[in-house]
Amino acid sequence: MTFNTSILLLLFSANFFWAGVNTTFYNALYSDSLETIESALEQLDREKLSTTVEAYKGGLTMKKSNYMKSAAKKIATFKAGGKLLESAIQSAPNNAEYRFIRLTIQEHAPKILKYNKNIEEDKVLILKGYKKMDSKTRAYVLDYAKQSDILSAKDFK
Repeated sequence: MTFNTSILLLLFSANFFWAGVNTTFYNALYSDSLETIESALEQLDREKLSTTVEAYKGGLTMKKSNYMKSAAKKIATFKAGGKLLESAIQSAPNNAEYRFIRLTIQEHAPKILKYNKNIEEDKVLILKGYKKMDSKTRAYVLDYAKQSDILSAKDFK
């Protein structure tokens, strides 16, 4: 195998593997299964830390809070996830995918948590950055927009 072939194989493998993490994340985010969320979080724990891993873990941890038994545990888990997601957004403020993750959480978070202050800002950034997202993420955004009260599929045409 030549050097160029080795490099191409390595890049393809990394992209294929990362696409799997992306799919695992979105499947868990859209699921109604604590087991699916925990499995995805375990997979993310095995990944090299990056802002994307941090954003994914944050979003899933916030979603996981729905399954906690006590109100105190729900709030603590939600806030822990929020810190991860907000840290990723602070590190890459123009990343439309991170903003999309936050928007999905904001749209469904109970009002009492007051996690809804960035909806319009996030929507604008998502619409602006949509075309730069990879095709799989764009598909998730479009699918979400079909049932969202904030985003609409026609926004992306």
